[in-house]
Amino acid sequence: MRASALPLTALLLATAAHAAPVRVEFWHAMSGVQGTVQAYARDFNASQTAYEIVPVNQGNYRELLPKLQAALRSGSAPALAQLEFTQFPSLASAGQLTDLSARVDDLPGALRGDIYPAVWKTGQLGERTYGLPWNVSVPVLMYNAGTLKKAGLNAPDTWAQLEGASRTLATGGRRPLVAAADAWTFEANVLSRGGTLTGGERPRLNSPDAVDALTQLARMSAAGQAQPRTLNEATRAAFDFARGQNTFVLASVANWIDARKLPFFNLGVAPFPCEKEGACTVPLGGATLTIPKGTPAAEQAGAVAFWQYLMQPARLADWVKTTAYVPPRRAAAPLLDDWYAKNPQIRAAHAQIGRAVPRPTTPEYAAWTALIEDAITQATTGKLGAKAALDAAQARADR
Repeated sequence: MRASALPLTALLLATAAHAAPVRVEFWHAMSGVQGTVQAYARDFNASQTAYEIVPVNQGNYRELLPKLQAALRSGSAPALAQLEFTQFPSLASAGQLTDLSARVDDLPGALRGDIYPAVWKTGQLGERTYGLPWNVSVPVLMYNAGTLKKAGLNAPDTWAQLEGASRTLATGGRRPLVAAADAWTFEANVLSRGGTLTGGERPRLNSPDAVDALTQLARMSAAGQAQPRTLNEATRAAFDFARGQNTFVLASVANWIDARKLPFFNLGVAPFPCEKEGACTVPLGGATLTIPKGTPAAEQAGAVAFWQYLMQPARLADWVKTTAYVPPRRAAAPLLDDWYAKNPQIRAAHAQIGRAVPRPTTPEYAAWTALIEDAITQATTGKLGAKAALDAAQARADR
């Protein structure tokens, strides 16, 4: 019996060595840089033989989510899926995502401890971990630097300064500020005043600071100092920004890559306006990498291995230079010194990571953001007063 054991063991080892790598399908929303994602997967696949990462672009965040929900219902979900920060809590609370707490407990301390605490929390619900960070952004103020220079103005640091500059620049039909109906930048506006849109698990959509923020946007819109826009009007807004109809736009730092390609003007970027000194936190934007429930253990291991590969400092530095996302771990920063020297405004924008906080993880918050965006539109177009619009949003959220 023992004589035959050695040949059998050798046979099993030989079979394992020639086994096909575990296929790990990765659904992502990085449409603009899908070639970069493909290259990272290709490099990872060439670096080892155990796993094959197969990236599949599924459009933007809002397009990916319903596809994933349908795949979960049919039992055909991928092994790895990228979910925007406000999307994963509802899936996690419904038991549709894998609890990764045990897996991350085994991560090297040099990696886990190097990730910014606020960034790590973006994938947590309660005390459990359901998502792994990768693409992280912060809100910024983009502006037409030539217009400000001609008017003798500096980039505003506060919302009061932003309103004052917009008042000065609102000539010749120009409406300086793009007042976008965007929940994330509105959330940042409220946080900059020391406020919040949630309290525990409950909505606070009509909190005093939220009312103050929307009252200002509505006032500026009524005075011709701001141009109301919905998210569906992004292309038109970009065109108006490029031709000087608008001077200021609140956006993700990751939008800098495309915005600097706009013709006719010199793009400026500044940290998000603060309004209450000492309380100027900013909400992190971006997405987390999740593993749908039911993913086989071998595919889970492959997904985590690929994430660790993406988190290598040199690869993160390349990712940041390609996308302008904020590096999620400290070890990447020294590798960006030369790039930051050439782009000091992005260094200042990225420095906001030191005062950043995760998005609310209340499972219902994603639904509340639609109510917030509707309230912004109602108030900035004059259909309702700011408080009435937010009171209506609060009432709908409380149902």
